Amino acid sequence: MTAPNATAAEAGTGVGADVPAGHRPRRPAGARPGGAAASAGTGAGVDAGVGRTALLVAHARALESRRARPLAVDPFAEHFVRAAPGCADWPRDPAEVAPGDPVWDRLAGYFALRTRVLDAHLLAATRAGTRQVVLLGAGLDSRAHRLPWPTGTTVWEVDRPEVLRFKQDVLDGLAATPRADRRPVPADLRADWTAPLTAAGLDPARPVAWLAEGLFLYLPAAAELRLATALNALSAPGSTLAYEIKTATESPTVRSSPVYAATRARLGIDLLALFAPGPRPDTAAALTSLGWTSTTRTPYDHAFRPAPHDPFAANRWITCAKH
Repeated sequence: MTAPNATAAEAGTGVGADVPAGHRPRRPAGARPGGAAASAGTGAGVDAGVGRTALLVAHARALESRRARPLAVDPFAEHFVRAAPGCADWPRDPAEVAPGDPVWDRLAGYFALRTRVLDAHLLAATRAGTRQVVLLGAGLDSRAHRLPWPTGTTVWEVDRPEVLRFKQDVLDGLAATPRADRRPVPADLRADWTAPLTAAGLDPARPVAWLAEGLFLYLPAAAELRLATALNALSAPGSTLAYEIKTATESPTVRSSPVYAATRARLGIDLLALFAPGPRPDTAAALTSLGWTSTTRTPYDHAFRPAPHDPFAANRWITCAKH
């Protein structure tokens, strides 16, 4: 395991190994155990391309949830994976994963740590008084259901309609109850997403905690800057933003990493082909000019161990606050 040996609760997420009974997924009478495949249809929206990476991240969280001292606990993640086609041979338990496995140890460990860090960021924003949370490119994120939100918190989930439909089918099959006022917003983030979001009740006059987890990696540079400018227009002072980027195009040696090669060969997910090509924008600088401050960290700042020719060396986690 490549992440620090500590519980999620110790990270300040408020999520321990046990989920409160009122928020555990509940299987309706007659439903099949092991998932909600019957109600989730064919997995449309998550069966290819960037959508399939949502399954990869969900399965990383499912594996992490089964560890003795998990970084994050997501009782819904395994249900999303089992409801989708083409995932039957993915390991169900960390005991099935060989130490150093490039996909289910190294890559999954990175996703687990990222989940923990970003969970803590969002909960810190709500402890400071923010009650509006927006998950951009929400994918199979279950934060609205699994995190201990303060009373009065609303969580908007913005993603493509087909992804949200698949997700909702699984949650409905589990009779899952969110722990906040959850509002899915079907929208393509490369087009106009602000109008649907405000129509769903977002109040630009109040602070917002924004999250773009695993999103900017796949957006063209111009689209990333447009998105940042758009969310700034909806952000009152006191708003926050957390996002992930890669700082540069990786060298051929890094691009041949076992992490990328094994993910492509074993799961059919070509991450390198999905990453947006070309130089990346300095979104933090653009936000600074609009009145934000930013802090940049690497996974190694959180005790994630470096490796030779590491595909995570260029990854940065950036948190911003608007003043």
